[in-house]
Amino acid sequence: MRDADGARGVDLADGTGAVDTAEAAELHIYDALLVNGLLQCEEHARAVFEMWRPLLEEATVEQRLAARLARQTIFVRSPTPLLSFVTEEAALRRPLGGPAVLRAQFEQVLLIGHQRNVEIQVMPLDRDEHASLAGAFTLPLTKSRRGMAYVEAQSQSVVRSDPAKVQNLEATYGILPAQALTPKESLGWIAWLLGEL
Repeated sequence: MRDADGARGVDLADGTGAVDTAEAAELHIYDALLVNGLLQCEEHARAVFEMWRPLLEEATVEQRLAARLARQTIFVRSPTPLLSFVTEEAALRRPLGGPAVLRAQFEQVLLIGHQRNVEIQVMPLDRDEHASLAGAFTLPLTKSRRGMAYVEAQSQSVVRSDPAKVQNLEATYGILPAQALTPKESLGWIAWLLGEL
């Protein structure tokens, strides 16, 4: 399916995401409602799929969980891609699956966040300026240096390759890290939250 600007619509009924992480040299990701699937621990990802409405069959939950966890090989592949995440404080604080799952999720984010090719930044709730109130998006840069943008909402996504549309989202992402906590501050904040559990 294509819209008026030539964007490709992608059905995300499988819940795994449409970005091919195997082809990405860089990923720049802004998330507003959930911790990104690449950062989710198994327990958190399972809770996300088990809360899906309408309810998913158990076999579907297992299939989607396996696909989501398989995408996380991006953290150990060679060459390692540059991965940058800006995540809303509310998404990190949301205790999907309960306190034990939240603890495991904080530990997972801290573990991944200490890798040299990964930057994780938290967008605090108290910021009075915010560049992306229109929602979450992903900016993958392919090995051939081709830029695109991926926007998802309500199990539907659009992959944009039109340079003007991509450039607008690149400009938005360029501002977000300056408004968020630094990577060092973000990991310290998450460690503090973990200690409070």
